[in-house]
Amino acid sequence: MSVSPRQFYTQQLEKYTQQLQVVKRKLAVSSALRLTVFLVIVAGVYVAFGNTIWILGIIAVGIGLFVLLISRHSQLQYRKELTQALLEQNTTELTVLDRAFHHLPDGSQFKDSNHAFSGDIDLFGKGSLFQYLNRTALLSGSNYLAGLLTSNNISNICQKQEAVRELAAKPEWRQRFAAVASLVKTEITAVQVGGWLSKYSSFVPKWAPKIATVFSLLSILFLVLYFLDSVSGYVVFGWFLLGVAISGAYVKKVNRLSQDTAKIQSTFEQFHKLMLEIESESFSSELLKTQQAAILSEDRKASTSLRKFAKMLDALDQRNNMLVGVIANGFFLRDLAVSHKIEGWIAAHSERVGQWFETITFFDAFTSFGNYAFNHPEHCYPSISEEAVLLEVTGAGHPLLSPETMVRNDFRIAQEEVFIVTGANMAGKSTFLRTVSLLLVMGNVGLPVCATNANYRPMKLISSMRTTDSLADEASYFFSELQRLKFIVDSIQQEPYCIILDEILKGTNSTDKAIGSRKFLERLVAGNSTGIIATHDLSLCEVANRLPEVTNYYFDAQIDDDELYFDYQLKHGVCQNMNASFLLKKMNIVE
Repeated sequence: MSVSPRQFYTQQLEKYTQQLQVVKRKLAVSSALRLTVFLVIVAGVYVAFGNTIWILGIIAVGIGLFVLLISRHSQLQYRKELTQALLEQNTTELTVLDRAFHHLPDGSQFKDSNHAFSGDIDLFGKGSLFQYLNRTALLSGSNYLAGLLTSNNISNICQKQEAVRELAAKPEWRQRFAAVASLVKTEITAVQVGGWLSKYSSFVPKWAPKIATVFSLLSILFLVLYFLDSVSGYVVFGWFLLGVAISGAYVKKVNRLSQDTAKIQSTFEQFHKLMLEIESESFSSELLKTQQAAILSEDRKASTSLRKFAKMLDALDQRNNMLVGVIANGFFLRDLAVSHKIEGWIAAHSERVGQWFETITFFDAFTSFGNYAFNHPEHCYPSISEEAVLLEVTGAGHPLLSPETMVRNDFRIAQEEVFIVTGANMAGKSTFLRTVSLLLVMGNVGLPVCATNANYRPMKLISSMRTTDSLADEASYFFSELQRLKFIVDSIQQEPYCIILDEILKGTNSTDKAIGSRKFLERLVAGNSTGIIATHDLSLCEVANRLPEVTNYYFDAQIDDDELYFDYQLKHGVCQNMNASFLLKKMNIVE
């Protein structure tokens, strides 16, 4: 990397600040120019008053010029909004680099206490990993990103890593795609659009386009003959009434189509811009090329097809204009002709629209992964191993802790090995469990992990760290624990998992807890399980004396000059220094 993330975002801020100033000046000139044209039109009409031909000419030219200026002004306004979105992105990234990210969407809606691990490892909610890495702009992208993080999918990890690496190396493209996506404001979601298209039932008869063409040609002929005084006005008016009658036979169904498409028109108009961003970029990684191919495999690019459909919908929307809705239907059967084109597009493309939108959703989610990797060049991509080791990591740390104060650890967990981790209160046990958990989750989705070096055998994660009782379900804390442990046992009988447990059976007395914990540990070992169990119960460590699959580790605490110190280093053995009594005295809770 030629520049650091901070340098890049600072440079981008300077660039887009200058661009915004230029666009604002052009907008001011555009506004002044529109006003000038309007005044010139008024003045021209005033000067030419009495000369009908000149007045009509001035108005026609003026309106054409005014329409062009409005179109150009709209383009400038969009450029302004896009530049502002890019400025906001770079400002956000600079604040996130300083660990100020608690103002971003936290994904609380994705919390699920019944999930295999998400409720235990701060995946969602205030200060969560999702809040830290999520940069999605679309609702579908946010949902897809949450789904990736919770999927426990261990397939195609090398392809995912390759895709994340490539996106990390395209910061300007990622930012532009995200900026365009942030400007998408639609009335209904892409999923709803896809559902409507798949269920749509055609009503325009097959003969409609031919009849509309013949009818239009005859209408033009009658109008020409009328102006040549060769046909009576009654004939023209009768022909017009016939057209109104034909159109009127389908008016209810056309009205319904118009009402439905009015809601989805903006979706297609805006999503085609995102399609264009994907189509115009060159990708080399297999996963990104596969996603891109879904919108490039047609004879016509997906963005072009979406744009064409949006124009059709806009044409149908014009029927609300009296001139179009009545005159054009009476002489040209316009509603039937436009509706037939729309139905033809739906028949040809409705099955593909879902895939097009899924491609947009994929890129919206994966740009967050690319952004995270770009922001953390010091992180490493885990090497995939098929050996007996589950995790072998050097310099592991929790990704949400500040690198300046983070204490890193080296560890190696073999497959079918169980760690028993003891330690004093606040010594780092829970942080270590979540560090290991996030290593697996992030590794499985293709992200780089917070470590100097990492090798791992892909494995799904399951945990029990934050069991709660439920008054609504009349479930006691202990019963909730038992349900969670039963869920774990049932799951590991189906396929291998890395099991992370924090102080199991907290809801019962110490004697019962010790016996139950030991039996549960023996059950895990007998089932060839792999995992980590943190506990304050030192008696559980005795299992290591008779089961070679169990290894004891601990986090220590030292009291020096009446002060408590932690080194947060994982050590081999059993903790001997507990600190509850010391803390009670230190905080003047007990004598």
